[in-house]
Amino acid sequence: MAGGPGIGEPRGGDLGIGDLGIGPDDLPDGLVVADETGRVIGFNAAAVRITAVPLSEALGEPLERALPLEDLKGRRWWALTDPYGGLATRVGQPERNLLLPGGREVLVSARYVRTRPTGPVHRLVVSIRGTEARRRTERSHAELIATVAHELRSPLTSVKGFTATLLAKWERFTDDQKRLMLETVDADANRVTRLIAELLDISRIDSGRLEVRRQPVDIGAAVGRHVQAHTASGQSPDRFLVRIQQPLPDLWADPDKIDQILANLLENAVRHGEGTVTIEVAAARLVRADSEEKGTAVTVCDEGPGIPEESMSRVFTRFWRGSKRGGTGLGLYIVKGIVEAHGGTITVGRGPCGGAEFRFTLPVGAPAYLS
Repeated sequence: MAGGPGIGEPRGGDLGIGDLGIGPDDLPDGLVVADETGRVIGFNAAAVRITAVPLSEALGEPLERALPLEDLKGRRWWALTDPYGGLATRVGQPERNLLLPGGREVLVSARYVRTRPTGPVHRLVVSIRGTEARRRTERSHAELIATVAHELRSPLTSVKGFTATLLAKWERFTDDQKRLMLETVDADANRVTRLIAELLDISRIDSGRLEVRRQPVDIGAAVGRHVQAHTASGQSPDRFLVRIQQPLPDLWADPDKIDQILANLLENAVRHGEGTVTIEVAAARLVRADSEEKGTAVTVCDEGPGIPEESMSRVFTRFWRGSKRGGTGLGLYIVKGIVEAHGGTITVGRGPCGGAEFRFTLPVGAPAYLS
C-alpha cells in the first residue's frame, strides 16, 4: 500500500498506529487518504473490500474518481463538500449515508488535516463502513417495537373494555361478575407490568448498565419457592424433581435476579416441555483463561421434544420462541444477560430424556473481605 507523510504519523509525541505494530490493512474500517492535491495515496484492504475498487486503480487517482460518492439525492459528494476549496475553519465531515456506484449504501466520515489552523488541507482522511451492522440494529429495534405494540394491545384492550363496561353498567352486574372482571383487569395489568420490566432489563443489558446487588443467596430455597408456586397454581407436585447436592458453596448474587432466572427457566420447562421437570443444584467450577473459580451450577431439564439442533444457536437471541404458545421471546435473552452480569455462563442442550436442558453456572461472588 502506498503511503506518504501523514499516514499513521504520530503528532505531538503521541504514538501512531505504525508505532503500535498496526498497519492500515489491520483496521476494520475502510481508510482512504488523499494528499494536498486531492490524489489518493492510501487505500487499505477494507476500502478495497467495501468499494470493490482494486488498489491499483485507486492509488494516484483523484479522490472523486477513486471514490465516486453521491448523496441520497444523487449529488456528487466531493463537488458538494469541496474539502480543498471550502471554508478554512472546517475540520471534517460527520458520518453520513452515501452511495457508491450501483446504489450500494456506505457510512462515510472525513477529517481534514491541516499543517496549521485555517491553513490549506494537507491530508484528507476518509473512513468508510458498511451499513450491515446498523441495518441489523435498526431491524432489531423495529422488531422490538412491533413485538411490544402487539403484546401491549391485547391486555390494554381488555383493561379498557372491562373498566368501561363496569363504569357504564355497574348496577347490572352481580358481585361475582364484577369480581371476575376485576380479576381479569388485574391479571392484564400484571402482564403489562411484566412486559415493561422486560423492556427495562433489555435496555440495561444492551447498554451494559445492568446492576447486580450481591447478597447471600440460598439457591436451594429459591428453587423450592418456585416449585411451590407452580404447584400452588395447579401443577402436580409429582411433575417436579429437585436434587440439591450438598455441600454447596456460599453464593453471593442478586436475589431478585436469581428469582428472575429461575422463573423463566421453570416456566419454559412447564409450558414447552413434558413429563418430569428436574432441577439440580450442585457445586461447580468456572474455568477462566488463567484460573478456576468456585461456583454453583443449576440445571433445569424436562422430558419434552427438546430444542431442534438447528435452533440451539438462536435460543438466547431476542424473539426466539420454542413454540407458538405465547411469550414475547425475550425471556431467555434477559436470562443470559443476567447470568453474564453475574460473571457466569449459561448453556442449552439436550437432556438425558431428550428434552431441553438449561444449565447456568454462577461464580461464588463473595466480597473480598470474605475471601
